[in-house]
Amino acid sequence: MFDPVSAAPVAKRVLPYVAAILVGGTAIGYGVHEHNGSQRLAAQNAQVTAQLNATQGALTTTQSQLDALSNKVNEIEASAQAKAAQSAVASRSATVRRSATFDSRFRKLQTQLDAQGKAIDQARNDLNSTQTDLSNTRTELTGSIARTHDELVVLEKKGELNYFEFDLTKSKEFKREGPLSISLRKANSKHGYADLMLIVDDRNLSQKHVNLYQPAMFYEPDSPKPVEVVINDISKDHIHGYVSAPKYHQSELAALSNNSSSTQTSNQAGATQTSGDGDIVTSQPAQRQKLPTPTPNDPNIPNQQ
Repeated sequence: MFDPVSAAPVAKRVLPYVAAILVGGTAIGYGVHEHNGSQRLAAQNAQVTAQLNATQGALTTTQSQLDALSNKVNEIEASAQAKAAQSAVASRSATVRRSATFDSRFRKLQTQLDAQGKAIDQARNDLNSTQTDLSNTRTELTGSIARTHDELVVLEKKGELNYFEFDLTKSKEFKREGPLSISLRKANSKHGYADLMLIVDDRNLSQKHVNLYQPAMFYEPDSPKPVEVVINDISKDHIHGYVSAPKYHQSELAALSNNSSSTQTSNQAGATQTSGDGDIVTSQPAQRQKLPTPTPNDPNIPNQQ
């Protein structure tokens, strides 16, 4: 049977050892725990260090790649700039060459155009001079040109031609004026000319670009002089002028000339007579009869309209 009293001294002696054992075991356990913790930390540090080293290596590699890529980009940009500069220089050179070529061609073309313009102006001057000379020649050969109604009256008083004054408006209809019919198709007041359609001896004639005061002439059969159409005023879609025609045909003038010659011969034959004594007596010739001047409405003269 257990005796608490006797056991107490034993317990007191054993208790310190137990405590020491407990303390030692705790210390040993803590030491073991600390040792294990240190090993784990060392392993973790080694692992982290390895990861850092790997990351640093990767970063170094990436940086090298970036540096290489940057260098390549710089090279490409430099090459592109150099090519762009060369292209710009080449483009400017080509532009300069094209400009020089264009200027040369333009100057050559301009010189040709100037020469052609001078030739055209000279041709126009020659044409105007020729037209003026022709008009003057026609005037000298056929008579004067009436620029107004009063001048036309003066020409009528000369008695050489018949004059038919007209006013025409643009139309396809024909208007009878003396020996012909006229239709005004165009009147250009700015440049002073007109386009006409005529009916002469039952024939349709187109007379374009009849200038102001420039007679258009037509010869009729058996006519000693031409029929003339003269325009002396041009306005919008309207012209004023006249037609001049010989009063006599060639056959009528020949007949009048023959009658005059026959009368003169007869008078000359009767001027010398012989007297009864054989003397030659010269008598006064018979008075030559003066033929009446036909009028425009004389029924004895044909084709008077």
